[in-house]
Amino acid sequence: MRLGIHLPQFGRAAVAGAVEDVARRAESLGFDDVWVSDHLVVPVGQPYPSPYLYDPLMALAFAAAVTDRIGIGTSVLVAPQYTSPLALANSLASLDSLSNGRLTVGAGIGWSAAEYAALGASFDHRGQRLEEILSLWRASWQDDPVSHEGDYYPFRDVRLLPKPARPIPIWLGGASDAAIDRAVRLADGYHAIGLEPEAAGEVVRRIRSRRPDESFTVSLRLPWDERTDDAVVRDDLARYQAAGVQHLHYAPERGDREAWLAGVERLAVQVGLV
Repeated sequence: MRLGIHLPQFGRAAVAGAVEDVARRAESLGFDDVWVSDHLVVPVGQPYPSPYLYDPLMALAFAAAVTDRIGIGTSVLVAPQYTSPLALANSLASLDSLSNGRLTVGAGIGWSAAEYAALGASFDHRGQRLEEILSLWRASWQDDPVSHEGDYYPFRDVRLLPKPARPIPIWLGGASDAAIDRAVRLADGYHAIGLEPEAAGEVVRRIRSRRPDESFTVSLRLPWDERTDDAVVRDDLARYQAAGVQHLHYAPERGDREAWLAGVERLAVQVGLV
């Protein structure tokens, strides 16, 4: 079982230096990776997430710059709301190259029409556009020069260099049947959020009936509360592992910088890293 933790990218914990401190501590404690969310803007009146939120790729760059081995990832990048997936492909390639091949891109279609509107992106056909974006990304990360024929983002004869350090794994998120099907067909993994162990086991069974290869990663992001008893965390970890989940990503949801750092320490004990 691989274990990750969310960086203090939002709310009261999102202050200068916190991302770097948590990334360094997570690496020293033996976590496999650190993660960020993607909400570029938060419309007034939208209750979630906190409007105090660092840019995801900037936050990951700061985390990568102060660490050596720990993976970095997005949970999840709302790819169709970016008006230029080609420019985003370049940012992701740069991030992977600069971090020596540590990036995993979790991607999805999002849920907030208001966020899409504020960013000047269409909320319609975002599933189809995500599928085209995946094809565009993979071509741009491999070919030189690169051209892409598509319904939404065609271009010809572009050079995008440097390339990533290695093929960037793409995990697709989303709770719908369409999202799971898209992940199974097109991605290197599936990244769910907040499933109980029994529900996670059912999703794993559905996925493995079509993607039995263990290289296809089934990942789950879980909220974490410092008030949760240690035995409960350990029991849940064992149940998720028995259900076939290969990667757990814990996400504290409140607290300032010091509380977040203390939470990383406590979680490392709860899951048996120290």
